[in-house]
Amino acid sequence: ETLALRVDAIFDPPRGGSPLGQVTLAARAFDAVYANPQNIYALVDVPTGVTARTTAALEAALVRFPDAKIQTEQEFIANQQRGLDVLLNLLYILLGLSIIVSLFGIVNTLVLTVFERTREIGMLRAVGMTRRQTRRMIRHEAVVTALIGASLGIPFGTALAALFGRAIGGVPFVMPWRTIGVFVIAAIVVGLIAAIFPARRASRLNVLEALQYE
Repeated sequence: ETLALRVDAIFDPPRGGSPLGQVTLAARAFDAVYANPQNIYALVDVPTGVTARTTAALEAALVRFPDAKIQTEQEFIANQQRGLDVLLNLLYILLGLSIIVSLFGIVNTLVLTVFERTREIGMLRAVGMTRRQTRRMIRHEAVVTALIGASLGIPFGTALAALFGRAIGGVPFVMPWRTIGVFVIAAIVVGLIAAIFPARRASRLNVLEALQYE
């Protein structure tokens, strides 16, 4: 069946997609074509804006429709974002677990480094390096190790996110610079935390025993 309609407007959908369909009809025209029309959204333009009076009037009109709910523009936006927020929180949890795993990895690497460089650390202590300087050296190595991991992981993850967004389509790709900055700072903090035990062990090495270590 061919339906004669008049085009009132042509619009470009916003970034991230539009809740409306590719073709949007007036409610009266839609109901005339379909025997059992079911509307997903009903947009109401209230001249007075969102007030307690208009909200009460709409709720009274929807008493016979318990499956319908009233939402303002901001409530609708928040409802659409809720699903994305749940997904992002899940990803942040997985990221936190990976940070914990990397923390143990850095600690293990630094401990092995201290064992392998026992004689070197002993020689440095013998020529005048203090315990404080020894701890600082290990901390710097831990921070450098964490930043190397961040400098490799962040660009790789960004590239994967860009490819994923391009593959599924309709999802805008935006660089979260603030979040990336937080992750870089988190990498530095993780490096400092991971260096606590190895740095203390390196600073407490006996100089004479370290020089004889093989």
